[in-house]
Amino acid sequence: MEFKIPLNTSASRSIIVEEAYTAKFIGSGIVDVLATPMMIALMENAALDAVQTYLAEGWTTLGTKVDIEHLRATPVGKKVTAEATLIKQEGQALEFLVAARDNQGIIGQGSHKRFIIDLQKFTQNLQKTK
Repeated sequence: MEFKIPLNTSASRSIIVEEAYTAKFIGSGIVDVLATPMMIALMENAALDAVQTYLAEGWTTLGTKVDIEHLRATPVGKKVTAEATLIKQEGQALEFLVAARDNQGIIGQGSHKRFIIDLQKFTQNLQKTK
């Protein structure tokens, strides 16, 4: 099945930084600030949201690559919003520009790639590898 998704399709996701999202809590550092892996997850979620409505039932996307800079720390209690914008589609391969912001501006940015999959077929193939 082929899906044509309009370029510049975008979406955003927001969180309030809480202890469970900090580098100290998840073990990627020892400081109580938003962890880089959590910022990246927020960016990936925004990318998923941007394109999911263009896909048929039973289809979704999987992240395949991230190239992200975490530019500035965000403390607990601050709101962070990530935005993803589709900039390229080649068949089932999708590429996004992503950025995350808090109330002081950009905290991270970069690119993210995802791939469109048939969820049932993907799950069946995973079962074969067990």
